[in-house]
Amino acid sequence: MPADDLQSTYLRLRPDCSIERLPVDAQFWPRLIGGELGDFHHEYLVTSHACDADWTTWEMHPNGDEIVALLSGAATLVLETPTGDRSEVALERPGSYAFIPRGTWHTAKVSAPTTMFFITAGEGTRHRLV
Repeated sequence: MPADDLQSTYLRLRPDCSIERLPVDAQFWPRLIGGELGDFHHEYLVTSHACDADWTTWEMHPNGDEIVALLSGAATLVLETPTGDRSEVALERPGSYAFIPRGTWHTAKVSAPTTMFFITAGEGTRHRLV
């Protein structure tokens, strides 16, 4: 049996410690945002994304913390607290990670083609332009 790939099959971590595979296609994010995949209440979404440019948006997860780990490349995460204070976390070697507290706006500046791994409490995620 071939291994799954986190860029084509995401994972939902449920409160009962079970895992659901979620196939990814062009309609995944609209379906997720539209509630077609459930409410993700007290659940985490595990994903991986490759990018070669700075993110064009900020995002914020109001219902839980997030972990972002570097798999390859290099990126700097810019974090903005609810009070407006900003800090940066440089992800420069595979395995380095950032802990993003609930309610913290964040975006990424990419200095090389990069792949990152995410464990996200995504329910209620909000976005705004950089």
